[in-house]
Amino acid sequence: MSEQTPKLYTLPIRVYYEDTDMAGIVYYANYLRYIERGRSEWVREVGLDQNRMKDEDGIVFAVRRVEADYLAPARLDDRLDVLTWVAERRPARMVMGQEVRRGDQVLFRALVTVICMTLDGRPVRMPVWDDG
Repeated sequence: MSEQTPKLYTLPIRVYYEDTDMAGIVYYANYLRYIERGRSEWVREVGLDQNRMKDEDGIVFAVRRVEADYLAPARLDDRLDVLTWVAERRPARMVMGQEVRRGDQVLFRALVTVICMTLDGRPVRMPVWDDG
């Protein structure tokens, strides 16, 4: 496994009516959905196939911990960017840094600890990916 970290990945998101609460701002739990999508797309970007990992190798990723800061609200029809990168990488886990931004303004920031495990829950080494 290379010691480099993959480049920053950016996923554009649009805020829809279904994403908002009664005040017209993005409901807090939807930020977790946004960053999940960002991590899923990051995994594809670095060349990992999660279905193949599960079916052929019997391993999956699982979120172990989320540290989140809600800094400013997003609103209906905002165009947001979900930024994802590896903040720390260990043999069986990694910490992903993630932000949701509107332009240059950071609205939400999270550190997400992701582990790699077998289907029966035992920790295993992270797969190798393209650090390109």
